[in-house]
Amino acid sequence: MAAENPALWDKPDEMQKINKEKSLLTRAIEEWETYDKKLKDAKTLLEMSEEAQDEPTFQEAKNEVIQIEELGKGLELKRVLNGELDPNNTYLSINSGAGGTESCDWAEMLLRMYLKYCDQQGFKYELIDRNDGDETGLKSCTILVEGAYAYGYLKAESGVHRLVRISPFDSNARRHTSFASVFVWAEIDDEINIEVKPDDLKVETFRSSGAGGQHVNRTDSAVRMYHLPSGIIVQCQTQRSQIQNREKALKMLKAQLYEREVEKRNKEKDEMNSQKKAVEWGSQIRSYVMHPYQMVKDHRTMHETSQVQDVMNGDLQGFVMAYLKSLMVAPQ
Repeated sequence: MAAENPALWDKPDEMQKINKEKSLLTRAIEEWETYDKKLKDAKTLLEMSEEAQDEPTFQEAKNEVIQIEELGKGLELKRVLNGELDPNNTYLSINSGAGGTESCDWAEMLLRMYLKYCDQQGFKYELIDRNDGDETGLKSCTILVEGAYAYGYLKAESGVHRLVRISPFDSNARRHTSFASVFVWAEIDDEINIEVKPDDLKVETFRSSGAGGQHVNRTDSAVRMYHLPSGIIVQCQTQRSQIQNREKALKMLKAQLYEREVEKRNKEKDEMNSQKKAVEWGSQIRSYVMHPYQMVKDHRTMHETSQVQDVMNGDLQGFVMAYLKSLMVAPQ
């Protein structure tokens, strides 16, 4: 095996790549073995219940079949996660839109929802950047999500999200509509070479405004990076030193540049940019209605649920799966 080659131990980047591939393959094998074992167990239970005419054993077999069906759906959907970047970690940014204080609060709610989702999926996450709202909530934030197929799953969330509720900030208790946009792009591996010329960069430093301890707030360690040819702007303010924040910002920039290059190379329709429409009426991919009724509905897949609080507590997998399933039947 390649990993057993002693020469690779002098190439940590190559070893990291191989270990990542090994981890993904190991996980895939384990999932298939689990599916196969449950299938055999259910068959045995059915045979036992038939021979003994035993109703409890039959019910146990039925429960096994339900679990097998769910596992099968997951394995089937994995077929659509075959993009070059699908197995990668991902960046996820949230920006408040039309609605002022309401939208800043909505952006904060979305951040909490995604962090809960990450916890449920076993993903690790790191807050890279956060800009608080003037009164409450946040204007924007970026998190790095780490885990197998983090990008493959979370790419379903790119677009405008709409909230309808009775405003807690309105003394007349009127219904308000708020918007926030979500953009997801994959973290690229170090071995992918994306050239960024120093002359193409404008770098600013500033004092962090978020939590991070006394050191972060006393020094101009935060970094904002402009890529002049593309117009991309990234920033990082959560690391202890300016050097660390600059490294993080550069990595985020390269990931966005690679994302653009992949779209150009594949001559795909500009799906991502079409999802980054004006953060206002008529452009949402999903609506979260808390009044006058309870419903969350994805306008791309028509998947919906009345369990709004469950969704806000991170129960997003139904929406993610519906989106991936729609890709399986979408015209090529």
